[in-house]
Amino acid sequence: MNQANDSKHNPKVVSIGTSKQSSQPHLGELLGKVQTIASRHLHALTASLFDNLDDALFDLAEKASNNAVQVAYFDGMRELRKKRNIIERLFNQDIADRLMDLAAGKVRDRRNPLENGGEQQELSLIDDSQLEEALAVSSMASKAEMRFARHLFALNERLSVLCGGVRIEGSALGPMDPAALAHAFQLALRELVSDVQIKLIVYKLFDRYVLGNIDGMYDEINATLASAGVLPQVRNPVATAMHRRAARSNHPSNHPGNREAAFATAEYSETTQDPADWDATTQREILSTLADLLAARRPHHHPVEPIENSDNLNNPGHSVSPPPGPTQILSALTLLQAEVAKMSSLTRSTDRESDDVQHLKQELLNQVAQISGQSRIRISADEEDTIDLVAMLFEYILQDRNLPAEMQALLARLQIPYLKVAVLDRRLFASRAHPARRLLDLLADAGKGWTREADPDQRMLKEVRHVVETILAEFDDDLNVFSRQHEQFTAKLQSFWKRANLSERRAAEAAKGREKLDIARRQAANEVLSRMRDHTPPALIHSLLTRPWANYLVLLLLRQGEQSAEYKSSIRFIDDLIWSVEPKPTVASQDKLRALLPDLEKTLRRGLSTVAFHEPDMNRLLVDLNTIYAPLLGEQPAPRRTLSDDGPLPASKQTDIDTRDQDVVDIVQKFESVPSVTQSMEDGKPDPNEVILDTAQLEIIRILKQGSWFDFVDAQGQHERAKLSWISPISGRYLFVNRRGLKVADKSAAELANLILSGHALVLEEVPLFDRALDAIVERLRTAKSATDHTDPTTGI
Repeated sequence: MNQANDSKHNPKVVSIGTSKQSSQPHLGELLGKVQTIASRHLHALTASLFDNLDDALFDLAEKASNNAVQVAYFDGMRELRKKRNIIERLFNQDIADRLMDLAAGKVRDRRNPLENGGEQQELSLIDDSQLEEALAVSSMASKAEMRFARHLFALNERLSVLCGGVRIEGSALGPMDPAALAHAFQLALRELVSDVQIKLIVYKLFDRYVLGNIDGMYDEINATLASAGVLPQVRNPVATAMHRRAARSNHPSNHPGNREAAFATAEYSETTQDPADWDATTQREILSTLADLLAARRPHHHPVEPIENSDNLNNPGHSVSPPPGPTQILSALTLLQAEVAKMSSLTRSTDRESDDVQHLKQELLNQVAQISGQSRIRISADEEDTIDLVAMLFEYILQDRNLPAEMQALLARLQIPYLKVAVLDRRLFASRAHPARRLLDLLADAGKGWTREADPDQRMLKEVRHVVETILAEFDDDLNVFSRQHEQFTAKLQSFWKRANLSERRAAEAAKGREKLDIARRQAANEVLSRMRDHTPPALIHSLLTRPWANYLVLLLLRQGEQSAEYKSSIRFIDDLIWSVEPKPTVASQDKLRALLPDLEKTLRRGLSTVAFHEPDMNRLLVDLNTIYAPLLGEQPAPRRTLSDDGPLPASKQTDIDTRDQDVVDIVQKFESVPSVTQSMEDGKPDPNEVILDTAQLEIIRILKQGSWFDFVDAQGQHERAKLSWISPISGRYLFVNRRGLKVADKSAAELANLILSGHALVLEEVPLFDRALDAIVERLRTAKSATDHTDPTTGI
């Protein structure tokens, strides 16, 4: 049997040098180029994978919770180093085999390779580790295929033509599909004997460094095949979907009475919806309501409203062209989008953007007329509703109190791209999971707390502007642009949030510390003043207790608590000191004072040294105290004049004291320089935490929750946006921080309630922008319908 016959019976033997099909003499050469390009890209990507794997496993080993886990990471790292070459070789060989199979007319299916041929297993026999592995491979392949759908469509169409029309569709798997790459890598990874957890880490990094960066390979292969004459122009599947939609433009569901069906077909299937997506019933209700309200805006007998666009419309012989299809509308929008992209966002105001939003519909119709060469243009009810819905969405954005004016103007520039999205995919209005919708909600949420003061270098504003300009410059018909921008902007936000959260935690901790200090100060003041209430100690004793000793009490409360032995001892000292300076008329009371004085001195020294009272000052204080105790003990006559017994000595009288008493004056002045803990209570000021709220204030305060954003407006009309970061469980005070996490306000419940009631503080909405806009649009259309329903058709009044 000759070589040709051998190759005929062996599908893996492809005669590259001979013509398998006379119509494609360069099949072998082109497949060789494809394999070379793929090999070069995959070699670079897997090299990056293994380089980062080493670092990742080393980091995990360092952070391991125990020795066994650490050893497992190090063992996995060593085994990957040893088997790196064979894994790379098996991976690349499998991809080459898939290309040769395709050239021979054989297409592999999408089943996991471990379930094929002799290795097929009953599902009940697959253990947990194999199941985890299969799920990881399936998940990363599905994600990459969605991301690179347009690249893959063009590539598989060209490979199909190149290999004689072999179809790659349904369950068939293209040789370069992400699932093919993932399956090939899974087969190569069977060389590892490491634990499945190590393999899952490898798969995660394969997803990041290989599947996440294969678009360059797809682009180069597509360009090479196209330049060689293999389908230079590939019809985009998105455009195909648009033509199918255009073919449905005359479907009965487009008539006003049946618009709900047209909206209903736009919903995501359950398998493509985000798990966190809103309730499907709610989606259908809003879409149904929108359909009814939009249909009610036009006469029921005229589902298609003509739009005049010519000075020659009165010509009886002038024909009206059919409504433009989605392709024409998208072409016109693309031209308008290019013009918007050229305009600098730095010079745009909300007023100018508002004008553009309102006039876009007419500009679009003019552009369509110019492209089509028609003088009279009419659009279908379906397309007109789409245009109007998007216009109302961006009108809402320009009036949204949640957004500062700068952010309103920036986001309004996205009207044309979002109109293109709506024309391409009505699911924009149906699901929170839509990538364009998620991006708009994310941008709006980021802009909610933005102010120039909180963003002095305008980093956040520049990031939002970059996303807007990227969408304007890059979006044609590939919705993946929105997914990529969402991913990149989220990464930027995480960096902002990380710094802001750190500052916010510090602000909250500082507020908690101040509150604890305030509580301790009030408790200490209460202890001191309550014990002196029925006594009139000398000024020296009064100053000693209300200043340095009260501060010592505060310190003990913060450090040890009121149940500590040292705190209780310091409280007893107050009672003992007050008693010690009162008259001692009996010998027994004098003996008791003599016995008490050593303990008083010891406790006094310990307490004052804790609050940084210096030794020389301490000795002077003890000398001054002796001038008080000596006459009480009958040891010497009382001094001619020291300090008045009826309170602190006024400053104006201090000069009247004998120079022998100057030390007493000095020590009292020393005490007076210490901040008073008891001053506010002595002055009769109420505790700010004991303010009673009225009913209206209580209703306002009850609904507030941590994390809410506020817009504060001062008397001059200046705005300050701040987030409610912390609510004190003790005092009920409200701490506010800006977008950078820095404290901007600290308000009591009464203050905050009054600001809200007076309109000087606005609680910003937490509902996503798109949801709020849809609610507002529904309300707007209902109001318009209600006004129309109450108008007399004969008079128009």
